[in-house]
Amino acid sequence: MMPFSSLSRKRFLCALATALVYLGLATPLAAQQKARPTAKSKAPVSKVTHNYWVYVGAESADLIHRVRFGPKGAVVEKSITVGESATEMEGPHGLQISQDGKYLHMTTGHGSPDGKYWKYELGPDTLVGPGLFLGYFPASIDLTPDGLFAFAVNFNLHGEMVPSSVSVIYTPTNTEVARTETCTMPHGSRVDPSGANQYSTCMMDDQVVEIDTRTFAVSRRFGLAKGKEGAIPVTGSVSSEHVMHQGASAPDSVRGAGRAHTMTPASCSPTWAQPSAEGKNIYVACNKADEIIEIEKDGWTIARRFKTGRGPYNLGVTPDGKLLVASLKQGGGVQIFNLATGTSVMQMKSSTGVTHGVAMSPDSRYAFISSEGVGAAPGKVDVYDLKALTRVGSVDVGQQAGGIAFWKMEKIN
Repeated sequence: MMPFSSLSRKRFLCALATALVYLGLATPLAAQQKARPTAKSKAPVSKVTHNYWVYVGAESADLIHRVRFGPKGAVVEKSITVGESATEMEGPHGLQISQDGKYLHMTTGHGSPDGKYWKYELGPDTLVGPGLFLGYFPASIDLTPDGLFAFAVNFNLHGEMVPSSVSVIYTPTNTEVARTETCTMPHGSRVDPSGANQYSTCMMDDQVVEIDTRTFAVSRRFGLAKGKEGAIPVTGSVSSEHVMHQGASAPDSVRGAGRAHTMTPASCSPTWAQPSAEGKNIYVACNKADEIIEIEKDGWTIARRFKTGRGPYNLGVTPDGKLLVASLKQGGGVQIFNLATGTSVMQMKSSTGVTHGVAMSPDSRYAFISSEGVGAAPGKVDVYDLKALTRVGSVDVGQQAGGIAFWKMEKIN
């Protein structure tokens, strides 16, 4: 553990690496899209009747913050230092909280050298046990509804463009029980409401991958390359074409799939796969194509497309199933869709640049959005009223705020 003041060197190194490597997303504010509301508020801002808590990770500060939102706005209640080495930026990245509210499950993307899985008891915010090594750069994480298994994508941010994996952790004993190869640069881990399947995306392979949570094996793949959308073979970690961002480098032979691949640009570059509230559809953020694709789960076909602002990144659906919320990372904004009509009902600028994570309150009243900030600027957590369709709170947190998870709500007496 380390004091906040000793982190300046680590902040600089991580921020520099992220700006240069991580998709070129941390663009200067002047170059970001000017987001705007696409509809006026549907209702006036009403009185806040509950206190709401979220946890957010600040990747370039090695901090986790507990944020409370209530009648007086948003405040940081507590900051927890994470990591093991004062000379190593370990970077809290993926956060998820068990449905019983007892435990925070977190990944650090960096470390000694490749990042770990961590489990905290909430309230005292203390570690339950030592960190667990996973694959290269474990990123997004989610849990089965019973909290017994965690699924973390091994994003492999700094490695070669080769197929990576999803790690499965049995949380009661802090044990990795499976490592399932999926694709190149997997990102965005979400388990459907039934707990039967986990979904992640392949940023370099234009795919959605479905894992059976009972067998830990890949059960289906969906190709997202423009003009070739649809079901693709399960076997192999990539489809018939290994797709690659323009300007990215890769070895002549891509290891893991057992064959060479043609290097073609990704057309979707998906970053998130979000099951709907009832589990019938999967919403996929195409970060490069500026759209969200809705996949009908049973038929495994495209149902709808939603045009977005620049760079949809993370997604969330309200528990009542009415709204879809997207962070616009390159655009530095937030966009909300009415799922009944498929229309955008709000698009507006975040309080700082490089918008990242999305978390929803269980009453479908508020969305909590993290933004990384640029350079030495602090990260932010913004709160959006989903009835009034406007921002109602904001608070500074550590640099490069990313992973965010909802903890609990309590009625104010």
